[in-house]
Amino acid sequence: MLFPTLSFAFFFIIVFTLHWVLVSRPRIWKPFMLAASYFFYGWWDWRFVGLIIACTVVSHLAAMKMAGEQRPSVKKLVLTGALVFDLGILAVFKYYGFFATSFNGILTALNIQSAIPLFSIILPVGISFFTFHAINYMVDVFRGKIKPAESLVDFAIYMALFPQLVAGPIVRARQLLPQVTHPERCIPMDIGRAAGLILMGLFKKMVIANTLATAMVDPVFEQPAAYGAPDIILAIYSYAIQIYCDFSAYSDMAIGFSLLLGFDIMLNFNAPYFAESLQEFWQRWHISLSTFIRDYLYFPMGGSRLSEWKTYRNLIVSFLLAGLWHGANWTFIFWGLLHGIYRAVERFVETNILKHPVSTPAITAGPWGRLCLPFIKRLWLFHFICLTWFFFRAESFHDAWIMLGRLAHWTKPLAPPMIIAIIIAGFLTQFGDGQRMRNIWNRYAKLHPAWQGLLAAVVLTVILALGPEGVAPFIYFQF
Repeated sequence: MLFPTLSFAFFFIIVFTLHWVLVSRPRIWKPFMLAASYFFYGWWDWRFVGLIIACTVVSHLAAMKMAGEQRPSVKKLVLTGALVFDLGILAVFKYYGFFATSFNGILTALNIQSAIPLFSIILPVGISFFTFHAINYMVDVFRGKIKPAESLVDFAIYMALFPQLVAGPIVRARQLLPQVTHPERCIPMDIGRAAGLILMGLFKKMVIANTLATAMVDPVFEQPAAYGAPDIILAIYSYAIQIYCDFSAYSDMAIGFSLLLGFDIMLNFNAPYFAESLQEFWQRWHISLSTFIRDYLYFPMGGSRLSEWKTYRNLIVSFLLAGLWHGANWTFIFWGLLHGIYRAVERFVETNILKHPVSTPAITAGPWGRLCLPFIKRLWLFHFICLTWFFFRAESFHDAWIMLGRLAHWTKPLAPPMIIAIIIAGFLTQFGDGQRMRNIWNRYAKLHPAWQGLLAAVVLTVILALGPEGVAPFIYFQF
């Protein structure tokens, strides 16, 4: 069930109404909200509801066992077993075909006849997200940072709460679980912020992301040999804006719908293309994933507490696994490798060059350092990010090399002029991230409900009129 559809609108109106009727009676509200969330998930394919239930039951039983166990070795064994189960589900559904195909390719190159059998496996919606929800819950219980949920139903709602179930944010149990356990303490509806986020999300998705996808990105990446350098370059810029607007739109709407239900979940995007360094970019892009990898992978490996070279190793390994998380394809792994190497080089420069007082005054002094240098750093980083998105979007390295080769052929552009305007508009939507629109949200919230409804209806009508027909799935719909 996609957010920008009539089916979801009817679903949410019913859930919203019954939620506020039942929220003061948790014993009724909890099974209702769990059933609503499973219905939402099962709308795509009801067979996979059993998958999230299995992951929920195993993870909660493991957490309960660890909380009642005093022997560290047993706790570690329980955690390991549960992690193997949850990650095993993810590996089978998301990565089996990739690893089997890659291994068979190696066997063929070595003239070995035996091969791993291939199966047609459907990738369940949101499997990467609810798996990470389970992992952070169990690891935090193991570390003693949180207690297990008071009941299996509470944890099941946390795992399946529908606004953030399909494509995040990856909400920590320590943040959302207390809100689920005591729904009667839901925060008052932040109407202004919720409406602003939902409408901005709809605009990003339906007008910017869908238009760029249908008019520029999909045609060029599907048949790169038919286009010259101007269209290839515009397609790369277009995809950089498309993926930002598409993914941040889902996060915006997830946060907005959660606010309407009285739940406060974490910010996931904060103007990432305004960043001056790759470290800052990842502090602004998919924040819930970057902090998850930092806390549950990078820090446990030693983070930056070890030697300088081991720190670089930890950075590269973390980004490699982030690339693999995004998709079962060597292009995703290469994307992660590029980010890891760049971040390692960036850290080397920060640690060994820029910290020396002799090297910095000439670079940062005067108007050049205060005004021009930050702009150049942002421009440089944006183009590096665009280069890596190029490999992220390409179906294969073969297609990527074809596109790179076409950069040498400067032909008359085929793209409509409006594409440039849409790219600029998509870039400017970053000003809506974070709390930058708070004054507008507050003014909207002070309007009479009738004016609120009328204004929202006008904005929604404009969005529907500007966007292309149909509703494309979100890019992160099956991650």
